[in-house]
Amino acid sequence: MKITVFGLGYVGCVSGACFAELGHDVIGVDVNPLKVAMIKQGNPPIIEKELPELMARVVGTKKFTATTDVEQAVKDTDIGFVCVGTPSSRNGSLSLEYIKRVSEQIGKALIKKTDYYIVSIRSTVLPGTVEKEIIPILEAQSGKKAGLDFGVCMVPEFLREGTSVYDFFNPPKTVIGELNERSGEIVSQLFNGINAPMIRTKIQIAELVKYADNTFHALKVSFANEIGSICKELECDSHKVMDIFCMDTKLNLSPYYLKPGFAFGGSCLPKDLRAITYKARMLDVDTPVLNAIMESNRKQVSKVIRKLLEFKGRSIGFLGLSFKQGTDDLRESPIVEVIEAMIGKGYTVSIYDKYVSIAKLVGSNKEYIEKEIPHISSLMCSTPQELISRSDVIVISNRGSEYEKALDSEIKDRHVIIDLVRIIPDPAACKGTYYGICW
Repeated sequence: MKITVFGLGYVGCVSGACFAELGHDVIGVDVNPLKVAMIKQGNPPIIEKELPELMARVVGTKKFTATTDVEQAVKDTDIGFVCVGTPSSRNGSLSLEYIKRVSEQIGKALIKKTDYYIVSIRSTVLPGTVEKEIIPILEAQSGKKAGLDFGVCMVPEFLREGTSVYDFFNPPKTVIGELNERSGEIVSQLFNGINAPMIRTKIQIAELVKYADNTFHALKVSFANEIGSICKELECDSHKVMDIFCMDTKLNLSPYYLKPGFAFGGSCLPKDLRAITYKARMLDVDTPVLNAIMESNRKQVSKVIRKLLEFKGRSIGFLGLSFKQGTDDLRESPIVEVIEAMIGKGYTVSIYDKYVSIAKLVGSNKEYIEKEIPHISSLMCSTPQELISRSDVIVISNRGSEYEKALDSEIKDRHVIIDLVRIIPDPAACKGTYYGICW
């Protein structure tokens, strides 16, 4: 295909050269004539491993060239990748100055473009930017309609400086946020030959994936550094600790625990988090990331309580009492805290949990119930159907196949569903009024 890359900085140079290596004809566009001249000579204007050889090769075969002329580049190509910078402003907000400017130029060039052109945003932008900022500029300047006269996609990059050429050809995933199916289908063909999962999704999801990636990477660095600081004070080898930590690909380095939902609880996580942060304070080690975890967890509990307070005078049913499905462990179950709060506010509460039998509770679980909610037995229902019939608001606090069946058969239009675990895959098809805690 014929591609224009707008912006010959880090992402633009690497993307342009790699697309050319895949066999596409690429024109790089930049306002800086020095960058354009360097690329025409086969020299990348940035320092990056493997790029000089690659650039010389694709320029030598005339698969990659460069210009300052936006209009001519749009005229001669089918797809444009916007790779200009989106730096931070003084207040931390994202500056859209460059991306808006190039969008205006592309829009003006589209006036004379008769073929279906696709504008693909590769610059990192906050969710909503493409549809609320960039598309209106393109439409205003061109007088054409996005999705009808030209296409738009969001194609985030996942390139690490120092290994970006390798990363382009060996990405963990290829994500295409598409305005319409036609746009996504054409752009997806650009990546033929790249062995990676292809995800075609909504534009806003594609925008946000990049931020989820980078903030998690930043979190991992800070987490490892704080564990390392504790290890140092204890004269313990932090690298050996983290080497062993990283060997666990079932829980630690895995999708487990990475689904948005309700707060964590149980007998281990809260206790151990408090213990390690207390130990850090005793060692005079500052651990702001670790300290913030419990506060973040509390905010999830508070969010549910605030939501339920909106339903004054209405009865509330809780499907699930233990901190996790398949257990009767009630210790530090966050939903117990919510139930306590609602009882304290005078709400009528009902509870169902298949795995929690008050009569059979022993040991620490029995102690916990007797101390925290001793009157819980009077609130328990014998079936999920009974709970639903007695309640106006249904809070789903853990998963269970019987919950799904009961919800499907018993929910009426009068019910309000507060889903804390995403048990209902398609909220739009749910009867009643639906609220998801993080979706």
